[in-house]
Amino acid sequence: MPLVDALKAVASQLIVLHHLSAYGPLAAAAREALPGTMGWLYDYARIAVQVFLAVAGFLAARGLAADGRAAFGNPLPLIWRRYLRLALPYFAALALAIAGAALAEVWLDDEAIPAPPHLVQLVAHALLLHSLLDVDALSAGIWYIAIDFQLFALATLLLWAGRGAGAALLLAAGTASLFWWNRDADLDNWAIYFVGSYALGAAAWWAGDNRRPAGWITLIAAVGLAALAFDFRTRIAVALSVALLLALSRRSGLLERWPNWRPFAFLGRISYALFLIHFPLVLLANAVFVHFGWLTPAAAVFGIVATWAASIAVAAAFDRFVEEPAGQLFAPRKANA
Repeated sequence: MPLVDALKAVASQLIVLHHLSAYGPLAAAAREALPGTMGWLYDYARIAVQVFLAVAGFLAARGLAADGRAAFGNPLPLIWRRYLRLALPYFAALALAIAGAALAEVWLDDEAIPAPPHLVQLVAHALLLHSLLDVDALSAGIWYIAIDFQLFALATLLLWAGRGAGAALLLAAGTASLFWWNRDADLDNWAIYFVGSYALGAAAWWAGDNRRPAGWITLIAAVGLAALAFDFRTRIAVALSVALLLALSRRSGLLERWPNWRPFAFLGRISYALFLIHFPLVLLANAVFVHFGWLTPAAAVFGIVATWAASIAVAAAFDRFVEEPAGQLFAPRKANA
C-alpha cells in the first residue's frame, strides 16, 4: 500500500521537524534566520500525528475485522502481541534516550533534557502508563506509543464484544469522541480522546470496499463535517481528510498503486524507528552546537538540517537491527493477519 507508506513518511518527517523547531538553543537561533518556517513547524507540524491515528485505525480494521466482523476469538493474545511489537523497539529507544540525555547534559543545561530516571518512572514507561500516571517522559513524543496501544486494545475489545456489531460499537465510540470526548483537553492521555480519528480511519477501510455502497464515504464525510461544524478542530479536519483519501483510494484501486516512489516506501518503513530515536539526536546536536559556540542563525539552520538527516540514517539502522527482528518475532499468525 504505497499510499499508506507515503502518508507515514510525510507525517514522520513533520514530527521530527516539529521537535527540531521546539527544543533547545538550535531552535531559538534558527528562528532568527527562518521565523516563518520555524514558526509554522512549531505551531502546525505536530498535527501530523493525526495522520498516524487515521492510518492506524485503517490498518487495524484491515487486520482485525476486514469485513466488519471480528476475525479472531480471544482478544487478549492479540493485545499482548501488539504490546510486545510496540514495546521491544520502544525499550531499546528508551535506553538510547537515557544515554543521549546523560551525554547531552555534560555540555548543555536545558529544560528539554530529561532528568535521570528513577525506578517508578522506568516501570511506568515499561507499562506504557507514564502519561496516565503523570510521570515525566524520558523522550519527546513517546506519549503516542501509549495512545497507540490503548487504541488498539480498545478497538480489539469493542470488535470482540460486539461480535457481528463490533464495527458499529467502534464507530459509535468514534462518534462520541468527535462530538464530546475530543473537545475535553483533560482527556488527552486517554484513548477516548483520540478514538474519533482512529475510528475515521477504520471507517475508511470498510467504506473503501467496493462491495459496499459508495454512500458510506458520504456518510463518513457528513459525520466528520458535522463534528467540525459543532466545534472546528484542525486536528479533526486533518484526520477526516486522510480518512477520505484512504477510502477513495481503496475504492479506486489507487491504494496499491500510488504514489509508487521508492523514497516514500523507505521513509514509511522506518517511520516508527524515526519516531522513537530522533529525540536523543536532537539533544546531542544542541549540546554540540552550544559547546563549540556554533549558535549563529545560519549555523543553527545547518545544524537542524544535519540533525534531520542524521535522524533518518540512525532510524534506518534501528529499523534494520532492532525493529525488523522484533516485528518478525511477534508477527501475527496467518489466521489473524
